[in-house]
Amino acid sequence: MLESNWFTSTFGKRIQFFITFLKQLFITRWRSFLLLFVGVYLPLQLFELIAVQVLVKKGGFPWDIPILLAIHQTAQPQLDIMAVILTKLGSVWTVAPILTLVGIFLLFRKKWRSLTFLIITGLGNAIINHTAKVLLHRVRPHLWDSLAPELSYAFPSGHAMSSLTLVAILVVLTWDTSWRWLVLFGGGLFILTIAWTRLYLGVHFPSDILAGWMFALAWVVAVNLLIKPRFSH
Repeated sequence: MLESNWFTSTFGKRIQFFITFLKQLFITRWRSFLLLFVGVYLPLQLFELIAVQVLVKKGGFPWDIPILLAIHQTAQPQLDIMAVILTKLGSVWTVAPILTLVGIFLLFRKKWRSLTFLIITGLGNAIINHTAKVLLHRVRPHLWDSLAPELSYAFPSGHAMSSLTLVAILVVLTWDTSWRWLVLFGGGLFILTIAWTRLYLGVHFPSDILAGWMFALAWVVAVNLLIKPRFSH
């Protein structure tokens, strides 16, 4: 009887200590938990919903084709030239050299944590995108003859993932500097522009773009939480 009372009392105290620990943890780390929920969990959930629709139902969403057709109605020669030129800025062949230059800069500044973050995030983005395309093998839309046709699979959009990954990396690295807002504004405009070019050229469904954004965001935030890079440190 005494042993039972002792066990119950000790167990109850341990539970109270654990609850106190959890409260303190959430108070001191609430920003990290919020970022984990908003930046990782929610984007991955949305990506999963889109991927299931593509993989299981072998199709897209009711709004995919109407959005593409609406954008195509705005086509004109000047926009054709602009879209073909601008879309190249979001490809891995443009993003990779930029990240390489940033990586060399970080290397010479001895920012090892930031450099590690950049390498893992950049390489991971490329690997994830290629793997997802192979596994889901979603064909690209063929609603009209594109000015810049693509032969690879569509889902998720590599341009969407690459552009968002590049901007997100720069946002993380400049977060503690005066460049933060310029990177946020300019980067956001860059991401939207690249997305527009892919839709305007008819090489992606809107759901490809959205899925690419969500997975890229989740990946960058997850690596950021793990490595915690800060350029100013």
